[in-house]
Order: sequence, then C-alpha cells, then structure tokens
Amino acid sequence: MSERLQRLLAIFFFLIPIITKAQPHEIDKQLNDAFMPFATWWENLILASINFFGLELPIILIILVSGALFFTLYFGFINIRHFSTAIQVVRGKYDDIEKFSTQKDNETHEKATNEHSGEVNHFQALATAVSGTVGLGNIAMVAVAISIGGPGATFWMIIAGLLGMSSKFVECTLGVKYRDIDGEGNVYGGPMYYLSKGLEERGLGKLGRALAIIFAVLCIGASFGGGNAFQTNQAAAQIISRFGIEGAASGSIIGLIFAVFVGIVIIGGIKRIASVTEKIVPLMAALYVLSGFFIILSNFSFVDDAVHIIITEAFTPKATIAGGFIGVLIQGFRRGAFSNEAGTGSAAIAHSAVNTKYPASEGLVAMLEPFIDTVIVCTMTALIIVMFNMDGAFVYGDVVNGRALMADGSRLGGVNLTSLAFDSAIPGSSYVLVIAVASFAFSTILSWSYYGLQSWKYLFGRGKWSDLVFKIIFLMFTVLGAAVTLDAVIKFSDAMILALVFPNMIGLLLLFPKVRKEIKRYLYDIQILKSKI
Repeated sequence: MSERLQRLLAIFFFLIPIITKAQPHEIDKQLNDAFMPFATWWENLILASINFFGLELPIILIILVSGALFFTLYFGFINIRHFSTAIQVVRGKYDDIEKFSTQKDNETHEKATNEHSGEVNHFQALATAVSGTVGLGNIAMVAVAISIGGPGATFWMIIAGLLGMSSKFVECTLGVKYRDIDGEGNVYGGPMYYLSKGLEERGLGKLGRALAIIFAVLCIGASFGGGNAFQTNQAAAQIISRFGIEGAASGSIIGLIFAVFVGIVIIGGIKRIASVTEKIVPLMAALYVLSGFFIILSNFSFVDDAVHIIITEAFTPKATIAGGFIGVLIQGFRRGAFSNEAGTGSAAIAHSAVNTKYPASEGLVAMLEPFIDTVIVCTMTALIIVMFNMDGAFVYGDVVNGRALMADGSRLGGVNLTSLAFDSAIPGSSYVLVIAVASFAFSTILSWSYYGLQSWKYLFGRGKWSDLVFKIIFLMFTVLGAAVTLDAVIKFSDAMILALVFPNMIGLLLLFPKVRKEIKRYLYDIQILKSKI
C-alpha cells in the first residue's frame, strides 16, 4: 500500500467515528430544516421558469435544447453523419493518424508533439464519462418522467439524447484543445481551461476567468452532492429496502464500505479511475441492458403496441397528461437533457485526459455518451415501464411528489416503479436493479471524484496536500450521503450540476468556431491516412 493511500485512509478512519456518531435524528432534522430555505431558493433560482402556452418551462432547459439544436444544425448533423466514425475512433481504427499531422503549425498539435499527449485511451475516457452520467436517473427518473408525461415522453427523450450528442462533441473537443499537460504527463482539462484560455484568445480574458472560477466552484459542490452523497444515499436506501436490513447504523456501514473502495481507487488518479470504469461500465451496462432485452423479448408481443403508443402519444397524448402535447414534450426533453448532462461540461473533464493530438477525435467519441445514456439505457427503461402499464397498473399524469397513482390507490415512484415493472415481467428480476443501482452509484462517484478534484486543483493548486484535503472531504460526503437524511443539502448540491450549464454554454457559444477548424483538420487527415493504406 502506497504512503499516500495509507495517509489518506488513516485520516479518513480517524474521522469516521466523529461522522457516524454525530448524527442523532434531532440534530439531523435541525440542520435539514435550517438549510432547507436556502436550498429551496437555490433550486428555484436554477430551475427558474417562463410561462409557455400556460406551462412553466425551465429556462435552463431552453438553453440546453436550443444550444444542442444549434450545434446540430451548424455542424451539419454531425451526430448522425459521423456516428460510425466515432465508433471507429473508439475501436482504434485511426490510431495511426497520431503519427503524423498535415497542420504542423497548429498550436494544439505543437503542444502535443512532446512526449506526453494524454493519460488514457479513447475507450477509457468514454467509459469514465459514461459512468458519470449513466446512473440512478436512468432507472428512477425515467419512471417519473413517464408517469408525468405519459408514453409519448419517451419519444422526445430520445430526440433530446440525439441532439445532446452535438453539445457533447463541441464541449469535449474544446476540452482537449485547451487542456494543460505538465512535464510528467498529468493532464488538467475541462471547462475551467477552455473558458479561461479560449475566451482570453478572443480578448475576453476577464470574463473567461470569472466563468472558469464559477464553474469550478459549482463543480466541486456538484461532486460532493449530486455526484457523491446522492448516489450513496439512494444506493443505501435500495440495499436496505430490498434486503430488509435493519438498524440505525446500517446506512453508515454501507456508506463506509463505499468510501473504502472509492478511496482505494481515487488515490491512483485518472489512470486508476479509468482502468476501473472501463471494466465496471461495460459490465454494469451489459447487466442492465441484457436484463432489459430479456424482459422485452419475453414480452415481445407487446413491443409493437408499446412503440405505437409511444409515437402516437408523443403528438396526441391522453387528456390526463398535464399540458397536453407541450407537457409531454417538456417531460421528454427534460429527462433526456438532464440525464446525459450534455451542455454542463462535466464530461469534458474526463475526455480531456485522452491520449491524442486531435481534439476533434475525442469530440466524436464523446458523441456516443448521450446515445448510450439516453437513447439506449433510458429508452429501454421507458419501454419496459410502458409495456408494464398496458393493463393500467398506474395512471399517467396523476403524480404527486414524483409518485404515480397505482391501480390499488397507493402511490409509487422512481426506482420502485421501475422495480415493480421488472418484477411483473420476470419475477425476481428486480434484484438485478439492486446490483445495477450499486454499480451505477459506485462508478458515478468515481467519475465525479475526478471532476471535483480537477476543479479543486484549478482553484487551490496542484499540490499533494491540496489533493489529500479534497479526497478526505469527498470520502466524508460518501459516508454522510448514506448515513444521514439531509435532504436540503442533497437538493442544493444536485442543483449545482444543472447550474454548470450557465457558465459552460456561454463558453460553447463563443468558442464553437474553433471546433469547426478542429473537425475539418481531423477528417482531412483521416482521408490522408486512408489514401496511404
């Protein structure tokens, strides 16, 4: 065991008794009640809405969807035209292109021609980024979206995922283009760097630095809350509920187990995180997708009916759906956009670590992320839920606090509704969800630990002690998330993920012409490579 790991775990285990003992329910409730007004204000600020045909439409959703649509049109539907190219890049078909460049005076190329040009390969970068987005939202929040918006929300969710591919392409290309690589080959990248360095090139240095600082602060908060505490909170709740675990300390124990494994991984930095996620992500995705396919194939006679309902009700929803067509569209776009995080810039931090001389190569790889997260995983979840509700197991549109009205008069929502849908198709299959939830939570925590650490480094420097402080605080939140019920803190931190959109999208809309130059250069060099084969 390395000295750094021993030091980290020693300090962490010293603090654990303090964390777990200082959580009486009355103190827990007092803290939650005291912070709730501020958390509610923050959430309302980030999700501020405008009235649209009688419905409240979040401004942040308008920004996300409008930006994604603009990038899709500007780059000529690159998400569709170069989908196969992206797959070939991940497979390594164009790796030989790294040996030459037709644009020797390109600044990014010149910086990358030293002995260091990244830390992980294309697949590892993709796996790390996917693990940060494929999570509990794909299981729980899809059920909520379908409950509120009906089957038609699935159609618009898919559209949002396809459009989001273009946003990911832009932000991840910029992430590689403006990253820093030190003499030891360590990579520092993400929106903090393309906001500060990219906007400085355009004579907007002060604005860029201000936006970079805002992004870094928000990203750190998001890594503690939505990317960490929320994950262990939900994972612990599912494990305790499914296996009937009792005892006040059960959450603390589960959180501690998570923290130990997370600590062992994150001490090794992006290389170890990538090596773990490249194994966990395919495994957990395969487990969930294969289980979903098995359920769908086992009920294949309902598939055509489900697809017909989804397409039909995307445009002519049932009268019970609040807001009619616009309401369904909003729910679908909201789930799709919020699920894959396209436009928040978080994934650009992971993709920046890739070993390449061509920024656009990783931008293409990043396009696959919303496709996997939303078009495949979210859609599969939605399809199973729609098939489950063929006989009217719950009422579309009648939702209170995220819980749908069931046929027996009870209310059920989130992961429990998805779990019931799984069990109704294949008895006992809901246990697969427990494994999926735990795996999703663990991998998401790993990715967000890296996102938070990179933002922390940007603000507080790249020293070893600075890293250690962040990792200790991060592991504390891992335990706290499972051990306490500070709903206000989790609500506040989770909203920070969405808040990342504001500084990031300003940068994307000012820097996207740089991306056009990069993709032209990369595609041209691919043609040169093909001509030499």
